[in-house]
Amino acid sequence: MPSFVRQVQPPLAFIPTAYSPWVMRVVHWLLPVFLRVRVRPWLPAGISRIEVKNVERLVDLYRQLEARKARFLMAPRHVEVDDPLMGVYLCSRAVVRAARAQGIRLNQPVHTHFLYERGMTLWAGRFVGWLLSRMGGVPIRRGRRPDWVGLKAARRVMVTGTMPMAVAPEGATNGHSERIGPLEPGVAQLGFWCAEDLARRESDAPEDIEKAALEATESVYILPIGIQYRYEQPNWTKLAEVLSQLEAKSGLREINAGSSLALAPTAEKDCYLRILRLGEHLVGVLETFYDRFYPLSTAQKQALADTVASQESLSKESSLSKESSSSKEIELKTAASDCSELDCSARLQLLRIRALQAAESFFNLSGKGTAVDRSRRIEEASWQAIYREDLPALSELSAMERGLADWMAEEASLRELHMRLVESVVAVDSAYLREKPSFERCAEMTLLMFDVIGRLGARKVPGRPRLGKRWVTMTVQPPIAVSPRLAEYQQNRRAGRQAVAALTEEIRVALEETIER
Repeated sequence: MPSFVRQVQPPLAFIPTAYSPWVMRVVHWLLPVFLRVRVRPWLPAGISRIEVKNVERLVDLYRQLEARKARFLMAPRHVEVDDPLMGVYLCSRAVVRAARAQGIRLNQPVHTHFLYERGMTLWAGRFVGWLLSRMGGVPIRRGRRPDWVGLKAARRVMVTGTMPMAVAPEGATNGHSERIGPLEPGVAQLGFWCAEDLARRESDAPEDIEKAALEATESVYILPIGIQYRYEQPNWTKLAEVLSQLEAKSGLREINAGSSLALAPTAEKDCYLRILRLGEHLVGVLETFYDRFYPLSTAQKQALADTVASQESLSKESSLSKESSSSKEIELKTAASDCSELDCSARLQLLRIRALQAAESFFNLSGKGTAVDRSRRIEEASWQAIYREDLPALSELSAMERGLADWMAEEASLRELHMRLVESVVAVDSAYLREKPSFERCAEMTLLMFDVIGRLGARKVPGRPRLGKRWVTMTVQPPIAVSPRLAEYQQNRRAGRQAVAALTEEIRVALEETIER
C-alpha cells in the first residue's frame, strides 16, 4: 500500500540558508565515493565518466563574479536525481582544473547557491535539510504561488552573496536525457529581479561612495547547462530481468508462445516490445481502477476524449517531420505495430487528467493550467491540510480537535497520492520510445514504469535498479545577457511578461542544442 501521513503535523518551517565552506569541503572530498556508489554500497558502480564541454565559459563567469563585474544564474537541465552530484563535480573538479590550467586563482571551495524543493526533507529526512542549508540551498514551496519567503531569500543571496545561483528551468526531473520538459519562467524572472535589484542598489548609493565602487557595475547572465546520461554498455539482459519483475508485480500474464512478442529475434526488439506491452497493461489496469471508483458521466468522458484527441493530433503532426528513418528503428517500429495499443498516448493523457480530477474534487480546486500547474496546486492544498499553519500548538488541541485534524491530514494525504501517480507517469510516453528505440530510451521508460509500480505496490518507493555504468556529458552554453533586456522588462506588466517568455524560450533553445541524439 502507498505510504501516507496518518497524523496532523506542525507547519513546515522555512529553512534559512547557512552556508558553511567547511561542510562543502567535506562534500567535495566525498564526491568520488558518491559518484561510484550513490550512497548505496551494495549496488554496482554508478557514474564512471564525466565529460564537461566548454567549461572555460563557466571559469570566466566565476572570475568576473569574484571581480564584482558580473553575477549569474546557472540554468542546468534536470534529468534525474543524480543531477546535483553532477553540479558538485562541475564546480569542484571541472571548473577548478580549468581555472588552474589558465592560471586563474578562484576562491575555494568553488560552489553555488541553489534552489531546492521544500518537500525533499519530508521524504529524505531532517538531516538532508540541515545539509542542504549548509551547502547554500534555498528552499522553495512549489505549490505556493508565489512563495515570497523563499523568493526573497533567493533574491537576497543573488545580490549580496559571493556565489552564483543554480536553478533548474524544468522545475523537476523528467527522466528523459534526450527530451526537455516544459520550462518554467522562474529562471528568467529571477534573472530580471537580480538585474533590477542591482540597478536599484547602484541608484541608491550615497554620494560620498568611492568612485571605484560606482564604476563596478555588475552585469547579469544566465548560463544554460546541458546534462545527458548514456550507458557505457547496453545491458539488454539486465533490462529484461527488470521487465520480468515489473510484469510479475503488475499482474501481466505470461506471453503466449504464438504471439509476435515471443518470436522477437533479438534481445533489444524483445525488450522494446515488452515495454510497449507493459505500458499498455498499466494503462488498462489504471483505467479500470478509475472507471470503478472515480466514474465519469458519458458526457464528461466524451468532452475529455475530444480535448485529448485534438492535442494528440497536433502533437502527431508536429512529430512526423522528426521521425528517424534508420533501418533498425523502422524494423522495431514495424514490429511494435503488432502489439502496440490504439492511441495509447491519448489514453494515458486522459488517465492523467482523471487522476488529477480525483484529487481536485476533494480539495475544491479548478482544473485549469498544465498538468504541472495542477499538480503543484494539489500538493500545496494537501500540505495546508497536513502541516497546519492555522492551528495553535498541537499539544494545546483537545482530543476531539486533534482527532479531526488527524482525520483531515490522513484523507488529504491519501488524495494527494493521485497527484503523485501523475508525477510518476507524466514522462511515460511511447512516442518518445518509438521515435528512437535505443537502449537509453528503453531503460528510461522501464525505470519510469518501475517508479509507477513501486509507488503503488509498496509502503515505501523502492530504489531504482542499476542497469550498468553510465557516462555523463555536461555542456556549458554561451551565457545569455539579462541586463540589456532590463529596460524592456520594466516598461509595463505586459512587456515584462513578454520579456520573461522570450528569455525562457532562449534558454530552452540553448538547452536543446546540448542534446546529442
